[in-house]
Amino acid sequence: MIKKLRKNHDILCTTRNYNEVTSLAQIRHFPLKVVGRHGGGEKSEKLRASIERMAELSKIIEDYSPNCVVSFCSPEASRISFGLGIYHIVFSDSPHADAVMKLSLPLIQKLLIPWIIPKNEFTKFGIKEKDIIQYRAIDAASISKRVVDNKIKLPYNTSKKTILVRIEEEYAAYSKKNNMIIPLVKALLKKFGDVNLVISCRYQSQVKNLRKNFGNDIKILTMSYDGKQLLENTSVFIGSGGTMTAEAALLGVPTISFNAVPNFIEDYLVRRKLVIRERNPNIIARKSEKLLLNQISKKRARNELVKMEDPFEKLEQIIELRKKQSKKVGKNHSK
Repeated sequence: MIKKLRKNHDILCTTRNYNEVTSLAQIRHFPLKVVGRHGGGEKSEKLRASIERMAELSKIIEDYSPNCVVSFCSPEASRISFGLGIYHIVFSDSPHADAVMKLSLPLIQKLLIPWIIPKNEFTKFGIKEKDIIQYRAIDAASISKRVVDNKIKLPYNTSKKTILVRIEEEYAAYSKKNNMIIPLVKALLKKFGDVNLVISCRYQSQVKNLRKNFGNDIKILTMSYDGKQLLENTSVFIGSGGTMTAEAALLGVPTISFNAVPNFIEDYLVRRKLVIRERNPNIIARKSEKLLLNQISKKRARNELVKMEDPFEKLEQIIELRKKQSKKVGKNHSK
């Protein structure tokens, strides 16, 4: 979306210092202004990091003086935009993130959401239904359609079958620590011999925990590789029900979700038979074995993906409408 916006607009892109974003930006040679830090898992640190970031970011935004702010439901962006009187457009597919919704939605102007999520899942947080625009896509569709530009050699033999496991988000306010990853990896190691067992971690604490428990028996990755490239070289994907789970499913990769955070997107993919939901580690291992032997046809995923629109078109419409409204206001003030 940012690449498309740059064709007709001046853009300032900001992020927290958060490895999941900054590492990926480096891989894609994507310029970002890093402001502030991620607060980790503790409430007090989240609060301090947010306050510090708002103080620093507010000066930058005031100097830049944008006509419009676009965010993925950022509390800091919402508070600063409100305080400086800047029109704020938000994307969200996560009404389960209660804390973020409460801190953001009452202050924004427009909210864009996937069509499979009812509007009343968001209006309860203080936004009016008329200010919510639905698009016929899930966010992972845009990622799935993207071409991988800069392929990096993966650190394992890609000619072998690969099971890729994505660890759940542990530090988000909505997450519930269930410590499932250790028994899951044990079950997979017991079941499989000559396959690549690759674990994609979000945080260094997860890396240390896995290395302590499994040493070199598994391949541990942080987000230093393009997610789509990883999935293109994956035989079976096991995820927590988040964005990468959806991306794998829409790419036609046989996908199992252990549904760490129940959500509308995962529900939809299960109903469409693009994702298998299972929480028992031993059963996940058995189902992974079946999926390795009997690969699901990619046709169902392609049929689903082709029906999904580009959310950018909705964003562009809102921005253009806002421009016209601003010009009208300017003319009225000059009279």
